[in-house]
Amino acid sequence: MLSVLSKLSWFFKEHKWRYIFGVTLLVVVGILELIPPRLLGQAIDEIVYGSITWESLSRYIVLNIVWMVVIYIITYGWMYSLFGASFIVERKLRSRFMRHLLKMTPTFYEKNRTGDLMAKATNDMRSVSQTTGYGMLLITDSTVFLLTVLVAMSVLIHWKLTLAALLPLPIIAIAMKVFGKMIHERYTTAQDAFGVMNDQVLESVGGVRVLRAYVQERNDEARFRDITQDVYKKNVAVAKVDALFDPTIRFAIGLSYMIGLGYGAYLIIHNELTIGELLVFNMYLGMLIWPMFAIGDLINVMQRGNASLDRINDTLYYKPDVADAATTQDVIVPEKFEWKQYQFRYPSSTVNNLEEVTLTLLKGQTLGIVGRTGSGKSTFVKQLLREYPLGNGNMLVNGVPLDTIPLDQIRSWIGYVPQEQILFSKTVEQNIRYGNQDATEQDIMQSIDMASFTHDLPTLSQGTQTIVGEKGVALSGGQKQRVSLARSFISDAEVLILDDALSAVDARTEANIITNLRNLRAGKTTLITTHRLSAVEHADQIIVLDDGRIVEQGTHEELIQQNGWYKEQFERQQIESSL
Repeated sequence: MLSVLSKLSWFFKEHKWRYIFGVTLLVVVGILELIPPRLLGQAIDEIVYGSITWESLSRYIVLNIVWMVVIYIITYGWMYSLFGASFIVERKLRSRFMRHLLKMTPTFYEKNRTGDLMAKATNDMRSVSQTTGYGMLLITDSTVFLLTVLVAMSVLIHWKLTLAALLPLPIIAIAMKVFGKMIHERYTTAQDAFGVMNDQVLESVGGVRVLRAYVQERNDEARFRDITQDVYKKNVAVAKVDALFDPTIRFAIGLSYMIGLGYGAYLIIHNELTIGELLVFNMYLGMLIWPMFAIGDLINVMQRGNASLDRINDTLYYKPDVADAATTQDVIVPEKFEWKQYQFRYPSSTVNNLEEVTLTLLKGQTLGIVGRTGSGKSTFVKQLLREYPLGNGNMLVNGVPLDTIPLDQIRSWIGYVPQEQILFSKTVEQNIRYGNQDATEQDIMQSIDMASFTHDLPTLSQGTQTIVGEKGVALSGGQKQRVSLARSFISDAEVLILDDALSAVDARTEANIITNLRNLRAGKTTLITTHRLSAVEHADQIIVLDDGRIVEQGTHEELIQQNGWYKEQFERQQIESSL
């Protein structure tokens, strides 16, 4: 229990006055709640002894009403303070979690399932939130309020009767220790299973067209049924332990009542206790029911919160695979890129994915990167994005090693259109504005025209205000690609990377886009990977990759004269286009 509190000590320190205020009010309410039963006991004794009057009865009634109003007001104060804090910690953790995800590189997402990350951002966050709000209520009531009631029973009523009624309490203590450990283990397993289920749902929804095309709906349903059955079983395992708390506490409290009534009657017979005092004692004993349950709930809530916080911290404490160097050097405008005997290997690979790459690219030049599938084209351009730790050899910008330049600065140079276009479930205009939030309407239309998307606007129901749907599902492949292109064009980046970004458009549209690129990006650097060689004919340099090596290099005309893979592929594509 103390483990989760120590892990959240940063939050308690940050909001210490809120907790001091809330807990203080909670303690005050606990003390005030002892007074109405005491007043009732006195009234009963006066009735029994025949000394009650209308004046004293009225006084008891008014005092009880006043106390109830005061308790109501103070209760509002502590509930707002403590439960408000739980929403604050959830917001802070969720913001930290999101910021952390945005910093992570592909290696992290290769190790962590999307569904599991979603489970951490929802269920686990709520469990931690409950720990800081409801958990603090339970801690206070199961300790301070419990002790307050016990002191009142011992001092104001009868200490021997109180001691006798507490004899069953060790049963609760033993049960809490056993059940608490079981809850922690089973809840962690259940949350892991929930993450697997989330991942399955995401895959099924994202790939629903493929499932239907291959008539795999029934098989996918069966898979999902097995997963949900597993989640159900693991949550039932948690519920079985959870369900043992209440009966155990009720059994102990029942024994306390039996002892209290039996021994209390004996004390009344021997004139050591009045009927009113026994009534007050039973009411105080009834007040102990909640602290007893609070002990059970406390173990449950804390163990769940601890398990969830451990899962969240596993993600938050994951160190980025690519981070800024201890000493960085600023490069405001990239004028010259150099690769010198550069080698790179993916973390999951057993061979080099780039081998002995030597190349120089100047500001304003266009570099074409071609080669067969799997030759390393995307790997080459991704080195500039710093998604993975750099390999061996040298990769320099303006003579400065790339790994010593701040990541934010590198990414501020670059506009990037990947092979798989990512569109958000917003309008066409909003998707384009991701490239430049300050863009005017004229800038947007210019970027749309540059991406040769203007003629498609009349086919959309609301033009640039059309919602594209999740991942751009409302658009065709070519339309998604051109919206992504428009988004990169509007950023007017110093370096533009098109990673096979023209594959879904026809030859005429491609020619228009290439012409626009040449005209509007004069003086800025562009890298284009492609299988269609017509997209890089205009490039200042073209490299042909094979197994991560540069096997041919030069301009279009120079490569045609080399009679290598480039010439062979170009002639084949020319024949195919003529046919």
